[in-house]
Amino acid sequence: MDNKDSEAEIHPLKTEDVKAQENHEHYVERRIVKSSGLSRLSRWRTAAFFISLFLCLIIVFAFSFIIPCPERPVSERTWFQYYNKTVPYPFLAIADVSEDKVQDVVFAFKSGNSSRFNMSCLDEGLPSPCAFIAAVSGRNGSVLWESPAAEEVQWLQCDIQQLGTAATPGCIVVERPLSLTAVNLNTGEVLWRQSRDFGANYTVLTPLSAIPDVDNDKVQDLMIFITKEGQVKVSIYSGKTGQQLGSTGSLRVDGTARHVQLQLHSSSSYFLFYTEKSIYAYSLKDLCSTVVGVEAKLPSFQLDSHLEKNIDHATHLLSPLSFEDIRYLTKVPGHSRDNILVVDSEMAKLISTKDLHTVWTLNVSRVLSEPLLGSYKPDAHGVVLESEIGPNRKKVMIVESESGAVQWELKLNSGPGSPGPATLPTADHRSAFLMWGDFQEPGNDTRPRAPLQKLYLFHPSYTNVVLELRNSTDQIIAFTAALFERSRHACYVLLRGPQPSEGPGPVSLMKRKLKEDVAVSRVLWLRRTPGDEEQHIRDRLYRMRFQSRD
Repeated sequence: MDNKDSEAEIHPLKTEDVKAQENHEHYVERRIVKSSGLSRLSRWRTAAFFISLFLCLIIVFAFSFIIPCPERPVSERTWFQYYNKTVPYPFLAIADVSEDKVQDVVFAFKSGNSSRFNMSCLDEGLPSPCAFIAAVSGRNGSVLWESPAAEEVQWLQCDIQQLGTAATPGCIVVERPLSLTAVNLNTGEVLWRQSRDFGANYTVLTPLSAIPDVDNDKVQDLMIFITKEGQVKVSIYSGKTGQQLGSTGSLRVDGTARHVQLQLHSSSSYFLFYTEKSIYAYSLKDLCSTVVGVEAKLPSFQLDSHLEKNIDHATHLLSPLSFEDIRYLTKVPGHSRDNILVVDSEMAKLISTKDLHTVWTLNVSRVLSEPLLGSYKPDAHGVVLESEIGPNRKKVMIVESESGAVQWELKLNSGPGSPGPATLPTADHRSAFLMWGDFQEPGNDTRPRAPLQKLYLFHPSYTNVVLELRNSTDQIIAFTAALFERSRHACYVLLRGPQPSEGPGPVSLMKRKLKEDVAVSRVLWLRRTPGDEEQHIRDRLYRMRFQSRD
């Protein structure tokens, strides 16, 4: 000990160097130990990363190749259904009956028994022959169900969302004398049948109106209007049982009337009744109060202050308005609320529902069919009008709804019974327009004895061209067009056969994908422009995409 102390006293710097060296060795040792710990932790982290990556790859592989994805239903481009010794009714409804996200077709025909199922009119207590309602798969044309529903069909409507005790979607069949039959849309089962005797010489106003639940059974109800001896009567029926709620009320509407339901905003519903010269307005709450014994509780209903100012509450007339020989009244969407288009024998007028002023007028006489909505410009509503311009001649016009300007027109030969037009929404926020007639090319003055029924396609991207898709020599009973799948599979449907006055005969129902006809269509030039080639136009319209609009 004395030697060490003396050594330190003799060589103090040396002692400090030794201590420093010892401290450095200890520091290095600690670094080595710490580094080895971090190294082991880093290896664990790396291993965990690769294990996680491997598990993710296994999951992706399983979902991609092992676990099958849900198959998208494949729809046939064209299908037919044939019936013998039947009489078709002029109704076509498009709805998803089988709930496979593909639209199906519902129609009605008269026959003694079902040709596909073991059932007859007697099964529902009906005389033979009777009216059958049938649903056909939009995917492949197979018959989903057939159901004997009535003696005669006066009206068929399949957009009722709640019917029966289960509040399922369904169809309402109206027959004469007045009888209402509710049919389950998915199965064809008759949910209920109710009869009501209004005597003779009455007319049911169509379409029927589904209204909110007024009898508190959690199923929406039905409001039905009839005209008899110049008066309009209103009745409410339970959507659950078909029983009439309260009694029949009378409206102050003079003359033979028709009606349109107007939804001014989400909680304001009005019904407009129009005769030859007048328009009457009733709120949904007014109509419910006229049905004796029904105290309707409509908590969400609100009166429209703008329209109420212009209703004469003693007569329910829209007082500033008067017309001559009203043919059609159609609601047209506006910026913030629906307006009304009134078509009489000489002109068309767009009326604002806010203050009842005339937005525009258009000279057009002898309109042949109900005005139809479509879009000539992107996101801008237009109106399709068909008017008679001579014997077996008509003019098809697309009119801008905001200004009344004629955006496009086409003259066609057309015979009696020609189907009305149809529109399909396209992905460019416009519409494809379908119309029937017989186009007479410029310079060809020869006219056939009876105009052929030819189907034409027009799209605003080619204002100088229409495509002739097909011609039909058979008698067309009903025609419609729709997107059978969401934003795709644009098709048209034709129901052909004898008229009811002609007796039973062969009947055919056809669904045809629009693109199939576009590919082989005939290009008709309204005017030639340099650079346009027929095949290029076909190819572009063949690639045209569609978009569903809710």
